[in-house]
Amino acid sequence: MYALVTGASRGIGKSITKSLLKEDGRVIGTARSSEFPAEFTENEDFEGLHVDLSDPIAVETKLKPIFQRDEAPKVLINNAGIFRDVDFEEDDESWLQNWDNTMQVNLRAPALLSKWALNRWKKEEGGYLINIASRAAYRGDTQEYASYAASKGGMVALTKSIARDFGKDDISAYSIAPGFIKTDMAMDSIEIYGEDYLTEGMAFDEITSPDEVGELVAFLASGKVPHMTGATFHINGGSYMI
Repeated sequence: MYALVTGASRGIGKSITKSLLKEDGRVIGTARSSEFPAEFTENEDFEGLHVDLSDPIAVETKLKPIFQRDEAPKVLINNAGIFRDVDFEEDDESWLQNWDNTMQVNLRAPALLSKWALNRWKKEEGGYLINIASRAAYRGDTQEYASYAASKGGMVALTKSIARDFGKDDISAYSIAPGFIKTDMAMDSIEIYGEDYLTEGMAFDEITSPDEVGELVAFLASGKVPHMTGATFHINGGSYMI
């Protein structure tokens, strides 16, 4: 498989990339500014690109050409995202700035990438779109993270809309909705609240490993379950069952 993974340098994206490379896949990975692990850069099947998804011009100039190459990725994993708080009591300008930034990174950029991929795949032999959403898309989040929850809800709706219309083009689209995953992004919450607090209500006494998400993505990208298109896969330790 040949895949594009956004946010590949750490966290869930790093685990996804490791799983795909382990399955003899080829991966183009993106990162905003962090360095890619040596195990990726030393692998001839990996290509790393630094691009800031909050910059629409950078997204178009650096990522659109990927789908204009002689050979383009057949799998797109929209994983990169931001999780930034803003209280409803903040001034309107600051509050809307948070919403605009969150929607640009978490929804607008993935939507554009999906559009470019779909238009290429329609001309060829199909492809697989995998969007990393969140448990928050279904249960919501606390008010200061409403923009995050809304962006992830939009991602799920986008995925379902694509699944409805593009199956006839041999294109399948899936969402994955993780709960708390043991990544750098979650470490701040772990340090503040403790792992016991974050696992309260889960079926397990440990936070989910990002490797589980990586293995799930590799399975979906293998093309073994195309008729599960439109489905959301919930991986949250049993903390929210739907």
